Amino acid sequence: MYDFLRELFPICRSITGPGLRETIHRIGTRIPLTIHEVPTGTAILDWTVPNEWSIRSATIETLDGRVVMDFADNNLHVVGYSKPVDAVLSREELARHVHTLPDQPTLIPYRTGYFADSFGFCLSHQTWTAMTDEQYRVRIDSTLAPGSMTLGELLLPGSTDKEILLSIHCCHPALANDNLSGIVIATELAKRLAGVSRRHAVRFLFGPGTLGALTWLSWNQDAARKVAAGLVLTCLGDAGPYHYKQSRQGTSATDRAVAQVLADEGEPLTVLPFAPVGYDERQYCSPGFDLPVGCFMRTPNGRYPEYHTSADDPSLVRPESLERSLDILEKIIAVIDRDATYERVDGRGEPQLGRRGLYRLVSGQAGRSTSQEALLWVLNLADGRHSLLDMAARSGLTFQSVAAAADLLLDTQLIREMSQ
Repeated sequence: MYDFLRELFPICRSITGPGLRETIHRIGTRIPLTIHEVPTGTAILDWTVPNEWSIRSATIETLDGRVVMDFADNNLHVVGYSKPVDAVLSREELARHVHTLPDQPTLIPYRTGYFADSFGFCLSHQTWTAMTDEQYRVRIDSTLAPGSMTLGELLLPGSTDKEILLSIHCCHPALANDNLSGIVIATELAKRLAGVSRRHAVRFLFGPGTLGALTWLSWNQDAARKVAAGLVLTCLGDAGPYHYKQSRQGTSATDRAVAQVLADEGEPLTVLPFAPVGYDERQYCSPGFDLPVGCFMRTPNGRYPEYHTSADDPSLVRPESLERSLDILEKIIAVIDRDATYERVDGRGEPQLGRRGLYRLVSGQAGRSTSQEALLWVLNLADGRHSLLDMAARSGLTFQSVAAAADLLLDTQLIREMSQ
């Protein structure tokens, strides 16, 4: 995963263009993506696919030819979707097109202007303050023209039509944690899940932020009702503790599964309430859809100093963080897929477990058997209203122990699964 992240890092991505297309095609060499090209001008709900943006080079030079900024050195140097320019500007004029971070003077900021019909440069504040000439020649060799927006999609089938949606934005240039960590983890997760039998289908969607999610929703307004759970994946490669932003519903299977798995794994988790800002969870959770989709992160966007700066480079990402995040996500998918609701075949009183081989050999002993406790919790809450996730949360037991107890009780025909 870390090697793949380093491979993708130099590519200049945006919401359209050759960098986005190359990134998705490279993902497609590792997993069998269906790749969609959505033409400029396509209506997607209230939006329209914009012109495709391509950039080849950009510089700022002194009038005697000394290069003080070169896009080739860092693709954050140009504001995303900058239109072409070749002009001599006064420093005062140039200042209106320059973005810096005075509080982080050695770092380059990340800025975009997708619908601004303008141009701009991002410089370290240190570089900008050292630029004291009266005039500079600025050049951006870019193109804004009809083209298409690229999406990649993979559906791993399940035995039912219910789906788990995993959504990953692929539109940020030179940002390793915010962008690439989600991409490489999702790619590896798709490899792990391929060929595994499950009840839920798992859908992976790779595309630009906002427009990618809106396109899928626009195309799949009926199919979206099949989404039983979902996660937006981002910022998963740093060393910070896990954070989870809830779906708009707040009590969805996704919300409960994430909390349960992190508790079972002994991992600290900060749960954030839903808010209509952030990543594409705000699209999936919009009122017309209200899908059970949350956002899974380590340190959230905007809460680490390297966020949206040139310091969000591969050195910020730790291979062990990628690996642990992958393992956690695989467990979350497994819990969502295994969760079910049961009812007692005969709910009158506690059944005799001993004659079914389910009671411990010596009853009344000091201490309690966890599996025994799990059996009793499942028997009590198998009322057609409580799922395994509900049982685990209420009992304080791990999901695995509750699920194992349910399997034993199914085998002895004391409970039956409710139809989904």
